Amino acid sequence: MNLHLLVLDGVFDLGLAALMDTLSTANELAGSLAQAPPPINVTLVGVRRRVRTAHGLAVPVVPVHRVENPDVVLVPALGAKMPDALAARLAHADVADAVVALQQWSSARAAAGAACTGTFLLAESALLDGQRATTSWWLAPMFRQRYPHVVLDESRMLVNSAGFTTAGAALAHLDLALSVVRSRSPALAALAARYLLVEARGSQAEFVIPDHLAHADPVVERFEGWARQQLAHGFSLADAAIAAGASERTLARRVQSVLGKTPLSYFQDLRVERAVHLLRTGSESVDQIAAQIGYSDGVTLRNLLRRKLGRGVRELRARA
Repeated sequence: MNLHLLVLDGVFDLGLAALMDTLSTANELAGSLAQAPPPINVTLVGVRRRVRTAHGLAVPVVPVHRVENPDVVLVPALGAKMPDALAARLAHADVADAVVALQQWSSARAAAGAACTGTFLLAESALLDGQRATTSWWLAPMFRQRYPHVVLDESRMLVNSAGFTTAGAALAHLDLALSVVRSRSPALAALAARYLLVEARGSQAEFVIPDHLAHADPVVERFEGWARQQLAHGFSLADAAIAAGASERTLARRVQSVLGKTPLSYFQDLRVERAVHLLRTGSESVDQIAAQIGYSDGVTLRNLLRRKLGRGVRELRARA
């Protein structure tokens, strides 16, 4: 397999290193398997002859016009992490050149993947239109507004969709690299994960800070403030709309646009956030915590945590 890492100036150091080290570790471990898969040949490719990481380290890239079409191309994150900085970075000329390269490689049937802010570069190419994807959880509102034709689920750590793979924030670069290895050899991917101490994790939901997302829109921010005061009392769309200063329909539309979910679903996210905090910082029973966030019994809370986070009470308390 020939794999290109498409590296732009200001690449996120950790993301690039995670991809390279995971793939090289898998190549080194392949010989220990009874049926070793062919090696993954990794090439660092750039649309500019000189590329440096966000921390100023030189990256020895091969110019894009001098490489053959890959089987797989992966895009590591850009160093710009916040919305305004990322929007400014995406306006640079090298992004447009990278988009052309991605489109050409995709036309030649190369699979493509990206992690963290690299998903924005992949989305800029329009290749993700109509596809499912994930991205860095705190950038989900920006992603939805910028790429409305992509079906985004930022709660997922990794999303596969018709020849494209997207991964979530920062260390999800590990998950992206392992997904490539897994496509060649599930056994090798499992072995590499054990060597790298990478746990199975399908969700970013446990790491999301809900009010960081709500502040992308003033109506949603007002709704979020009201919701936090109502966790023990229950949800009312009519009351929420009054507190947010909008009609019920407008509130639902704005929450869907920014957060990709209904007001009730976001209300449940806030309940989950509060429950996890109480589980990890106190010694109250599950029933007592459930009562504090508006549930009549601990069974309902346990089911909600399992559905939203993929973890049970015992696991959450063990990670405190």
